[in-house]
Amino acid sequence: MRRLGFYIILVIVGLYCLGPFLWQFITSLKPAAELTTLPPLLPQSPTNENYVSIFKDHPFFRIIANSIVVATSTTVLSLVIGSLAAFALAKLEVKRKGLILAFILSVSMFPPIVTVSPLYIIIRALGMRDTLLALIITYTTFSLPLTIWVLTSFFRDIPHEIYLASRVDGCTAFQSFYKIILPLSTPGLFATAILVFIFSWNEFLFALTFTSTVASRTIPVGIALFPGVHEVPWGEIAAASVVVTIPIIILAFAFQRRIIEGLTAGAIKG
Repeated sequence: MRRLGFYIILVIVGLYCLGPFLWQFITSLKPAAELTTLPPLLPQSPTNENYVSIFKDHPFFRIIANSIVVATSTTVLSLVIGSLAAFALAKLEVKRKGLILAFILSVSMFPPIVTVSPLYIIIRALGMRDTLLALIITYTTFSLPLTIWVLTSFFRDIPHEIYLASRVDGCTAFQSFYKIILPLSTPGLFATAILVFIFSWNEFLFALTFTSTVASRTIPVGIALFPGVHEVPWGEIAAASVVVTIPIIILAFAFQRRIIEGLTAGAIKG
């Protein structure tokens, strides 16, 4: 009975989490005539016209490519810069580490709506408005506090004796970093990379403010601009939501073991 109850709860929680995605998928298969009628819940005449439409009537391939470039570049930059900073805070002799880490985290305490206006002025003055570079720099700035915080915790969990032994064997600090510390922190790197990638993939406010053409528009903004003057194409919006969610699902399943290891590292101490 306990096992049965566990599986029932597991199914309920799973359906609750998958509910929005399943609803979007069902909506994406409905023809226009069935979108505003309920019941029936399931489409009576399933169609793929909504999926065809988002690629035929909208520059959706370009929008997806922009998001891939922005999210990937942000993730790589955040890991490179964040891992170096985290290594210094975790293993090197740096004064006032706690104060430095608190200052870094303070960057993430400001609501995005507060910083969007001054950032827009700076980006426009630098001539970077409506460019992917503006989004990459902004996203990297706001994802670095999380990256540094998480990786600092992982690096601290690695016994300091391992780092000292590598230095005794003749490694420089940087060699110890990329030959010893990074390989031992692979789960943390994967978990952090997924979090940063999802943040960059889904971010809307900065992307809406800093871009004005398809040349640099990302997925959230592109979908938000689907509605016309007299109608809201719910079927196309649902189809686009399903399409852009699939890469995240694939990443999560592909690196599931690494992500779980990263998120649960240090939870159980021997």
